[in-house]
Parts: sequence; structure tokens; C-alpha cells
Amino acid sequence: MTITLNRRTLLAGAAGFGAAGLVALPAQADSLDDIKKNKKVRIAVAMGIPLFAYMDAGLNPTGSDVETARLIAKALGAELELVQITNAARVPTVQTRKADILIGSLAITPERKRAIDFTIPYATLDIIVAGVPSLAVKEYKDLIGKRIGVTRATVNDVMVTQNARGAEIVRFEDDATLITAVVSGQLDLVSTQTAVLASMNEKRPNNRLDVKFVQQELNLGMALPKGEEPLKAWLNDWIRTAFNSGELNTMFKKFHDRDLPKDLINRET
Repeated sequence: MTITLNRRTLLAGAAGFGAAGLVALPAQADSLDDIKKNKKVRIAVAMGIPLFAYMDAGLNPTGSDVETARLIAKALGAELELVQITNAARVPTVQTRKADILIGSLAITPERKRAIDFTIPYATLDIIVAGVPSLAVKEYKDLIGKRIGVTRATVNDVMVTQNARGAEIVRFEDDATLITAVVSGQLDLVSTQTAVLASMNEKRPNNRLDVKFVQQELNLGMALPKGEEPLKAWLNDWIRTAFNSGELNTMFKKFHDRDLPKDLINRET
């Protein structure tokens, strides 16, 4: 056990030296071997995201990302250590190896792929701009001069920042606090995802927000540190098998009430 922890510590240190311009050793990383030897896997999830990762009535973690993590741990024959984090901590958690895998509704983007590795897509989500019916918003230029809420360090944050210069952007640390701001009447306009919007409208049924426009459909990938090729290959095989058998779609539909796209695992990553 001590040997495993020391090896992981050394790898984390090597990653840090690499960031400073020195030589890192990603090819020597093999978390899959560690997981199988120790029969324990650390999987991070971004909590507070409706339908993906949230607390149920009994204050137990649930949602499609949480259940996906449980399925993977079972397939690995390993005990699951669920590492609960915020949206903003997703990429840093992977980079610093505080988890072996991240299943945190994280969109696959070129910028993120420079810092961490992704599997093939395991799910999708639509990001949208929504607001009260009285607001005339149909595209990004209509956001200029308006106050809009976003969750920090998300694709929504990036897209609004880049495409609606002149908008007043109010950033929140996670979806839960964004939802609270909308429900309490602090915001009339948000950039979020459809699952979060559904939660907002459920809590304010007499003053619902309408979808103004769809910003983008995002492919979500499981994330892992650079250089973990055996673990990445194992996860890709698991996703393909679970998708083709229908297990992944059945579980996802249980929470989202929709099917995964038929071309999901073949999408360019």
C-alpha cells in the first residue's frame, strides 16, 4: 500500500515539474494496474448538477454521473471512493491526481484536451440561454447590456464571455447556487443546461424561464490524467460495451427521460 501511494505522489510531482518546463514521465503512469491491485477506484463527480449528480431525499449521492461511477467500479471489481467536487475543481482534480477518473458532465473541448485526457463520449447535454418570457433574446448580441448568470468554469461561462462582450456576467461557483439565485429572483436571464433549467422551473412554477436559444450540444467525456493509456483504453471499451448492450442508455434515460444519441460513441473527440 505504501509503495502505491509513493508512486502516485511521485507521478503527481512529475506532472508539476512538467508544467514548469521540466521533463515529466507520463508514459510510466498506470493507474489501472494500481486500481486492480488495490481494488479501489477514486472517481470524482461534480455535485449539485440536476440529473447528473445531486443528493436524493435521503441525502445520498445519485444521478446519471454517480450511477455511471458505480457501474464502472463494479466492472473493475473495485470499491468506489466517490470524490465530490465543484464544477470549477474538475480539471484541477484530474491534473493533480486527486482522483483516478472524473465523471463530471465535462464537455470535451480542445482547450481541456491540452491539459487532461478524455475518453470517447459517454453522454451529452444541451447548453442554452433561458430567461423570463418578457425578455426579447434570440442570439448573443441580444445579451449586450443585460445581466446574465452562469456557473463559473463551464463552457457556458466561456461562450457567453466570448460571444456577448458587453453583457454583465454574474458567476456562481456551482449550479446549486445559480439555481438559488434564479429561484430567489436575483436573475431573470441565465446560460445553463436543460437539466438545470428544469430544476429552476420546478422551483418557480408560476414564473418559469423560457429557452431563448440553444448555444451548443456538448459531448461529455470521462476525464483522466495525461499518460494513463491503459486506463483510457479500458474506459473506452467499457463505454462501447455498455452503450451497445443498452445498459448505459437505460441508466441515462432513468434520470434524463431521453435516449442517448444513436451515434454517441462514434462522435469525433
